Amino acid sequence: MRRRRLVVLCVSVVTAAGLLSGCGDREPTPVPGAAAPSTSPSDPRPDQAAGVAIPRGRVEHILGTLEYRAEELMRETDIPGMAVAVVYDGEVVFQKGFGIRDVDGRQPVNPGTVFQLASLSKPLGATVVAHEVQEGVVKWDTPVREPAPWFALEDPYVSDHVTIGDLYAHRSGLPEHAGDKLEDLGFDRTAILQRLRMLPLAPFRDSYAYTNFGLTAAALAVADASKQRWSALSEQRIYRPLGMSSTSSRYADFVAAGDRASGHVLVDGKYRPAQPGRQPDAQSPAGGVSSSVTDMAQWMMMVLANGKHGGAQVVAPEALLPALTPQSVSSPPAEPDARAGQYGFGFNVGNSPAGRVVLSHSGAFDQGAATAMTMIPSVNVGIVTLTNAAPIGVPETLNAEFADLVQFGEVRQNWWELYSKAFEQLNAPAGELVGAPPPPNPAPARPLEDYAGEYGNDYFGPASVAVDGDALLLTMGPRQVAMPMRHRDGDTFVFAPVGESANPGSISQARFDGDRLWLEFYDSDGCGTFVR
Repeated sequence: MRRRRLVVLCVSVVTAAGLLSGCGDREPTPVPGAAAPSTSPSDPRPDQAAGVAIPRGRVEHILGTLEYRAEELMRETDIPGMAVAVVYDGEVVFQKGFGIRDVDGRQPVNPGTVFQLASLSKPLGATVVAHEVQEGVVKWDTPVREPAPWFALEDPYVSDHVTIGDLYAHRSGLPEHAGDKLEDLGFDRTAILQRLRMLPLAPFRDSYAYTNFGLTAAALAVADASKQRWSALSEQRIYRPLGMSSTSSRYADFVAAGDRASGHVLVDGKYRPAQPGRQPDAQSPAGGVSSSVTDMAQWMMMVLANGKHGGAQVVAPEALLPALTPQSVSSPPAEPDARAGQYGFGFNVGNSPAGRVVLSHSGAFDQGAATAMTMIPSVNVGIVTLTNAAPIGVPETLNAEFADLVQFGEVRQNWWELYSKAFEQLNAPAGELVGAPPPPNPAPARPLEDYAGEYGNDYFGPASVAVDGDALLLTMGPRQVAMPMRHRDGDTFVFAPVGESANPGSISQARFDGDRLWLEFYDSDGCGTFVR
């Protein structure tokens, strides 16, 4: 995420905490006071042995540091609110709220405050799928079209053979964030999924591209096989058995929650409530869950216990394991000595400099949500951090520093600098003309009425261009998203695209050529040409 980009970050930038891959890490060194390596018959197998031992009591010892650092990040960034929970050895050892739920109401955040999870919904939903795999309803390698014959992609072979696991591992060949811009324009879930078949495909099972609606299609296929709605299935299979009473896959439940954190965005240097808030029901399995750290702590303990919770086996280990192990290479190493970024089914799967597997995921909405989860199975420890501000790297920083403290007893990297710079790049405005000065001698436009009309596009639908005073107005999508167009040069105009996919400050060209209209922002997958 952000909902569309966060996981790309979380598998390509950071490694010392095991969240991402290759960032100039040094070799791990023994931690002073660490316990001596065990030589008992119960030693881990070679593929489980860590490179750095962790002394007893370390996790409890660093909780005070974690709390101080959370408060410090709040002060330094001025984000409105945050909640953090840590689980260790099957217990919740830390949970606390920081700041406020809404800058207007000033109510405090507490561990039970409900936040939007954004893409942290993906690993949560993967455990729902794992439950249905356990019950024999589907398998991870069940072709999507078996329970969902409505699903299709551009290539008939891929349509017939792409599996639930393929879509959960982002290896179907769909382009990155396929369908997201349709959602921004107001298309509903059905219309978006139907249009996926119009997009070009990269090599099947030989490429990684993070998508929300590809994964959503897989989850809906599981729901179809279970003969239930996804929101009800998630509640019955995971939320209710784990006692996650504040968790829902329906936006209406988030809005109705009395103790909920409103999303915030920066306006003139100050955080203000986002208007309107992010409504993610169309991609609910990929980004539409809302929850509290109290509830998420129960879920993390279940995952770390190989599917057990409260003495009951909620998800069978053999059904859960594929989700927690590498299924695709999300970020190939840039150097021979760099670690690769890997993705399971809904989980980032990394290897830390301490030689430990680390499971993670982030999520974010431009309309005020930034979240992160990190688990280290060999230590039986996990942390979840939820915030109600647009993404700048706060939850990722806190989790990475905590993971360092757990594994090394010290923070090994300047994580805030790494993440804040990475998010600056991710949040940068898009468009070839960003920062470009206006042409010194622009060619005049034709009479504006010459450009007006209805332009058609199979993927994005109609685009209406109308004369609006001394300018043009572009209107698109079921939501009738209106974007003023100003003249740039000759038959080229520019406009500011809107929606979750458009970073603030983005500029798109609109180029008229006879009866054709090319929209730069909407051409990322070659679908940006409209015909009058």
